Amino acid sequence: MTIVVGYIPTPEGHAALQHAITVARKEESLLVVVNSSRGESAADPRLLSEEEIGTAEQQLNAAGVEHLLVQPSRGRSAADEVLSAADEHRAEMIVIGLRRRTPVGKLLLGSNSQRILLEAHCPVLAVKPDGAA
Repeated sequence: MTIVVGYIPTPEGHAALQHAITVARKEESLLVVVNSSRGESAADPRLLSEEEIGTAEQQLNAAGVEHLLVQPSRGRSAADEVLSAADEHRAEMIVIGLRRRTPVGKLLLGSNSQRILLEAHCPVLAVKPDGAA
């Protein structure tokens, strides 16, 4: 089994990664961690720094999870990269983090999360950070 998780350094991203680690450990699955940026700028806060990559690698290694951390920077959306990774690795599950949105934000949801939920060819687990309503 392979699990793909979309990960950015936010509370939602950390929640998604933690849940993905839990499931991957339980299922003895390969975990593909996708950290992408629409642009190619190293200054994009969604793109993990080398230090953050090291921290994520330590967390994954400490959990004993077989993993692959990828940082595609092809100018595609995060949804495209997560869906592509899921297809490429024949994922049986995708894990994503969700954030609270205002009613207007929900109406205009055209977000990466919504695209992944609607277009994925496998189950999607959507999680919120602790304390999120």
